[in-house]
Amino acid sequence: MISETFDPWFNLATEDYIFRDMDPDVQTLFLWRNDKTVVIGRFQNPWNECNTQKMEEDGIKLARRQSGGGAVYQDLGNTNFTFLSSKQSFDKKVNNKIITNALAYFGIQAFSSGRNDILANTSDGEKKISGSAFKETKDRSFHHGTLLINADMMNLGLYLKPHAKKLESKGITSVRSRVANLTELNPSLGHESLCERIIYEFFNHYQSTANIEVLDFENLKTIKNLNDYFLKLSDWNWRFGEAPQFNHQMSERFEWGLIEVHLDVHKAQVEKTQIFSDSLHPEMIELLMASLTNISYTKEAFSEAIKKVSQELPMIKDYLTEFETWIIQEIS
Repeated sequence: MISETFDPWFNLATEDYIFRDMDPDVQTLFLWRNDKTVVIGRFQNPWNECNTQKMEEDGIKLARRQSGGGAVYQDLGNTNFTFLSSKQSFDKKVNNKIITNALAYFGIQAFSSGRNDILANTSDGEKKISGSAFKETKDRSFHHGTLLINADMMNLGLYLKPHAKKLESKGITSVRSRVANLTELNPSLGHESLCERIIYEFFNHYQSTANIEVLDFENLKTIKNLNDYFLKLSDWNWRFGEAPQFNHQMSERFEWGLIEVHLDVHKAQVEKTQIFSDSLHPEMIELLMASLTNISYTKEAFSEAIKKVSQELPMIKDYLTEFETWIIQEIS
């Protein structure tokens, strides 16, 4: 199956549909691309993995997949592959061999490394050209991964670099690797030609053929289960709200005093707020601690909470406006 859409939430929903609703006894291959997206693993903290503020400014989507693993930047220079099989017949070595055989056709010497990666030999040594993740239930397994064909490496570094903030995360943190685009090794290689060869190697390995299904967004979204997965994966509560527990500490000196804020956050909800300050307005600090507890870890929720404090303390509204501008920048 090949996806015609570049929407990451829909492609991941399609992948979920393939995994949950299709017959696992049928070996299935799904090929797809996302446009300008950061995809994080199931148990990762988006604020710890990527520059969410820069992503928002530039219109870069955030997606959280169902499987584990680290954060990746994807654009149309990146090809994704998914293999579905029964748990009994699952063999990641076979899947990796299908991919490396396809690359060998283009003169690229590649090999699997460790549990998750495929590396290629370059003039600068071994570099990662593919990363994978896995998911399984009692009767089925899938293995999905990326192939860097001609991804924008500048954006890869720009959006996967977290904003400079002091976060102590309880989730899984990505391990950065030396990466390379496949076009550095063969400039003629492209998404379509590589997909054709992967399909050839897939058929060749299983000594079988099948009709290639081109998946159309408009038709597939009429399938209830698939559309339900899409609504879940595109929702803020899944993409951000599923973030594991973390602590965010920040401090700033204003003309009216030094302030230090500690936020305990779980599933994007501020469960506890502690504020330390030498300000001459302890009532402001007390009201802020109360107002910034049990709210969403979003700039909108923080702004609304601080404005309510301003209504109670109009005589120091300017102080609270300064504080609001600063803390919203910090959590963004």
